[in-house]
Amino acid sequence: MVSVNELRAGTVFEEQGNLLMVLSYEHIKMGRGSATIKVKIRNIRSGSTTEKTFINSAKVDIVQIRKRDLQYLYKDDVQAYFMDPVSFEQVSIVLAKIPEHIYLKEGESFTVSFLDEEPLSLLLPPKMEFAVAEAAPSIRGNSTTNLYKDAVLENGLKTRVPLFIDVDDVVRIDTRTGSYSEKVAN
Repeated sequence: MVSVNELRAGTVFEEQGNLLMVLSYEHIKMGRGSATIKVKIRNIRSGSTTEKTFINSAKVDIVQIRKRDLQYLYKDDVQAYFMDPVSFEQVSIVLAKIPEHIYLKEGESFTVSFLDEEPLSLLLPPKMEFAVAEAAPSIRGNSTTNLYKDAVLENGLKTRVPLFIDVDDVVRIDTRTGSYSEKVAN
């Protein structure tokens, strides 16, 4: 058992038979009362996300997980398939466990968390590069504010990009928010 004060993003704990991963952590202290710990958690098996509040003295059961770097191969309607680049062992993960599966790129390596032999979750890099598949014509000119237009990336993600971005340009996307970060030099 570990104090809830030690929870951080990425920590996995068990509560009432559910495996929960901490997405964000906030320590709240108001006035003369005791502090509370507010965490945003995702149920690893069901994929649902919720917020939970603990009193400062609460304890949780931390689960030790193992992480492996796996290469993404492909996905179908139900699962995503990965391969261990050393042993060539293939691992499949149900898409419900990977809410951000739209960011998977064939041939890229991703970190996958395991509990014994059960794959639990996938860790995406904070930013990834994608080519622009569809966008309105480029407009250049001076403006005092940031102007954006709609674009569709090679993975099907719809996002907003600056007016100077054209089809086939490569852009860096923040995988946490799905928003444009910067243009990658050609």
